[in-house]
Amino acid sequence: MAYRAFDLTGKVALVTGGNSGIGLGMAQALAEAGADVAIWGTNAAKNAAATAQLERTGVRLHATVCDVGDEGAVERAMEGTLAALGRVDACFANAGTYGLKRKFTELDSTEWHRVTRVNLDGAFHTLRATARHMVDRGGGGSLVGTASLAAIEGAARNAQYAATKGAMVAMIRALAVELARHGIRANAILPGWIETAMTAGSVADERFAAAVLPRIPARRWGTGADFGGLAVYLMSDASAYHTGDCLVVDGGYSLF
Repeated sequence: MAYRAFDLTGKVALVTGGNSGIGLGMAQALAEAGADVAIWGTNAAKNAAATAQLERTGVRLHATVCDVGDEGAVERAMEGTLAALGRVDACFANAGTYGLKRKFTELDSTEWHRVTRVNLDGAFHTLRATARHMVDRGGGGSLVGTASLAAIEGAARNAQYAATKGAMVAMIRALAVELARHGIRANAILPGWIETAMTAGSVADERFAAAVLPRIPARRWGTGADFGGLAVYLMSDASAYHTGDCLVVDGGYSLF
């Protein structure tokens, strides 16, 4: 018999950026574990493709176009999600964008705000909207933010991206303490080098691969599917006493 704590039947997961990469890997596993899934993404075609992929699981699905950097868009998307699925038991604030490589002395405010608008403001808008719903509804829930190793390692020429991910970790820790009284737990996931659309250019670069792959003890790039089991755990009753943590998923890169 399967471990019942991992059964997510009757629960609803919200995954931002859930139409590809890490987000889709999470959404797939959550649906397979029985959760109904809401996907927020900025690309309608990718939303539709992700929904078509998840339909095979037989759970209820809802996909909407949402720019998480737009506060009003997030509020409207949350209203639509609740109307469609009735509740949200776990929110995976996963939507993000990359930082253009810039020397810090040459980094302009336009690039700084382009990245912080999505990665930090977007996470704030999403987690706040979900927390409000969870507090009002009662019964607790799980908040998860996708950060990065850039939050704990020096990301040269990418200060804008690193700043958003470090802030994500700090925000998650604050939420873990503040919201515990409502039965809401909060954790951060720190991916290492994962093969996604965002990292496609780097992964395809032979010089880059030759420098990085030997430093990954697992000797491969990560994939979205590598985050599925963790997503199920963090949404499930199995993690009821697990909050305020930073879970590194990097094939051992940060240790070697």
